[in-house]
Amino acid sequence: MSHEYTFLDADNIAEYLRSRAETHDHINADRIASIREIGDGNLNLVFHILDEDDRGIILKQALPYVRMTGDGWPMTPERAAREADSLQTHHALTPELVVDVILYDPERYILALEDLSDHAVWRDALNRSERHEDVARRLGEYVAALAVGTSILGQDRQLVAQRIAETQNPELCTITEDLVFTEPVFDTGRNEVLPENAADAAELAADPTFAAAMAEAKWRFMTQAEALIHGDLHTGSVMVRGAEGAVADSVKVFDSEFAFYGPIAFDLGALFANYSFAAARATALGEHERAAWALSLVTETWDAFEREFLTRADSWYETQLFDMAFAQQRIERIRREAFLFAAAKMARRIVGAAKVRDIESLDPELRAPAARSVLAAARALAASWDSAQNIAEFERTVGAELLGA
Repeated sequence: MSHEYTFLDADNIAEYLRSRAETHDHINADRIASIREIGDGNLNLVFHILDEDDRGIILKQALPYVRMTGDGWPMTPERAAREADSLQTHHALTPELVVDVILYDPERYILALEDLSDHAVWRDALNRSERHEDVARRLGEYVAALAVGTSILGQDRQLVAQRIAETQNPELCTITEDLVFTEPVFDTGRNEVLPENAADAAELAADPTFAAAMAEAKWRFMTQAEALIHGDLHTGSVMVRGAEGAVADSVKVFDSEFAFYGPIAFDLGALFANYSFAAARATALGEHERAAWALSLVTETWDAFEREFLTRADSWYETQLFDMAFAQQRIERIRREAFLFAAAKMARRIVGAAKVRDIESLDPELRAPAARSVLAAARALAASWDSAQNIAEFERTVGAELLGA
C-alpha cells in the first residue's frame, strides 16, 4: 500500500499548527520561538515546539518505514492511529498517568501531545544514577487499570469484541513476535553483540529450555487477547518529574503505538526486564545499593498491580463465576507469565536489533560482563518461570546473576 503525505519539518510546522484549531489553546503558531527534533526512537519523527510565551506542544508523526533503517523496511503509518486510540483509552482510565492527546490527524499520521519537557525520560534518569521514588508503584496500578478497564472483567462482552476488532495491530505485533521471541533463538541477520559476548549469544540460542520458553511466550502473546495493553511498556516510555531521590510528583506513560489486545503479563514483564537492565548497569558501575533498589522495583510494581487488580475485582463486570477465587487464579497466572515475558525482553535487548542505552552506553569493558549477566538471568528465568511461587523468586533468580546475590 502506497502512502504519500508531507513529512513535518522545521519549515512547515508553524503552518501546520495554524491549520489545526485544536492546538491553538496550547501554542501560538505565529510566535514560535524554537523547534527541536527530539525523536530518538526507531520509527517516528518527534518535534518539541515552544512559543515566545514558553508554551509548548509535541508533534509526533509516523513514517511509512522504520526510521532506523530507512525506506528499505516499509512500515504502515496507520500505527499512529493505534497509538492515538490506546493513549486516549488509557488516559480515560488513569488520566494522571498517561500523556494527553490533543489531536490525531489521520491524513498525515500526526499526534499532537501535551508538552512534557519539564519531565525526564525515566530511562535517562536511571542512567544518570538518579532515583525517583513511587514510579514503580504507579506503573503497577496503571497496568491493573488496563487489565480490568479494557477487558471483559470491566466491560460488556460485546463492546470488548468490538474493541478487539478495532485495535488490531498485526504489523507491529509481528515485529514483537520476530524480534522479541524468535530471533534471539534463530538469528535472521539482525542480531548483534560485542565479540566478547558472541559465545554467550550462541549458548542462549542453543539452549533448548530457553527456546521452549520462547515458543510458549510467543504463543501466549499471539493468542491471549486479554486487554488493550501498552505493548511496549519500558522505562523509555515513561516520563517522570520531581527532585532526584524524592517521590516523583508526576509520572506519565506515552509511546503506545504497539498497543493491541494481548496478554496483561506482557506489560509487566517488559517493566521487570527494564528494572533488570537498570540493576545490571548499576552493578557494572559499582553502585551496588542502587542496583538492589532497581531490582526491588519488580516487587513494588507487582504488589501495586496485585492490590489494584484485586480491589477492582470487587466491582468488575461479572462477579458470579468470576469471583475472588477466580481473581486469585488470574493473579497467579499473570505473575508466572510476567516472568516468562521478562526473560524474552531481557534476551532480545542484549542480542537483538534494538538495544537499550542502560547497557549500550557502558564502556566496552563494563558492557560485556553486564550483557553476559543479563543473558544468564534471562536463561534462569526461562528455566523456572512456570514454577515460580511468589514475586520474591524474581529478585532471587535475577539477583543471583546481576547482583552476585
